[in-house]
Amino acid sequence: MTSKGKIYSRDPGAMRCLSCHLNSLCLSADLPLEEMAQVSDIVRPAVTLGKREVLRSQGAAFDSLFIVRTGSLKQVVVTDSDEYLVTAFYLPAELIGLDAIAQCVFPGTFVALETTTVCEIPFDLLDQLCDLSTVVRRRCQQCLSHEIFDERLKLHLLLCRTAEVRLACFFEAVSERFRLRGYSPHHFRLALSRSDIASYLGLTPETVGRVLVSYQRQSLLIAHGSEYRILDLEGLKSLAAANGRRHRHREA
Repeated sequence: MTSKGKIYSRDPGAMRCLSCHLNSLCLSADLPLEEMAQVSDIVRPAVTLGKREVLRSQGAAFDSLFIVRTGSLKQVVVTDSDEYLVTAFYLPAELIGLDAIAQCVFPGTFVALETTTVCEIPFDLLDQLCDLSTVVRRRCQQCLSHEIFDERLKLHLLLCRTAEVRLACFFEAVSERFRLRGYSPHHFRLALSRSDIASYLGLTPETVGRVLVSYQRQSLLIAHGSEYRILDLEGLKSLAAANGRRHRHREA
């Protein structure tokens, strides 16, 4: 114990964050050793979800944040008009539930795309820890800021862009996310279906399929089921940076 509260727990399991290979990317990233141990002390042991298993349902009371340890999940929102929307997907080390804090309910359903493990952080305990540690509070603020920035950037990149540019932006971002996790940025497996990708980008599955065929003809990217191989990453980045706006009389 210190004047600021507990630093280390006597429970060996509470040190799991210190030994996790993802700790440089998740909520504990860049925290000093003592603060990382404090965060580790409130993290519940990872739980495993089977493919298509639900972590939290839309409208459920918000009680915890979650960090993906292995696998991936998607967030699905069903609108008042029964429209099914994929609004986010999460890879290892990414934080789930930040968009639920304000309304105290989860705005969407989180579905495992494959066998997935997640760590749970009870929000009331995290909130108490933020009162004790300005470093942890600042880290949480950074996570929120990144979330806002990413959402605004996504809106800016996708608004009125052609399908070709939207897909290029998407695969460039996915490539970078895999690179940051120590995986190949050129060859990866993505558990999202074509329909999920289409929903996420505001396109139709047929359009996504047509664009992927076009990419293969241009020697930019090859897709085989859920396996994607980027042949020309710089070319894909150039396409993503293009101001490719769609014509009003065309459907993206």
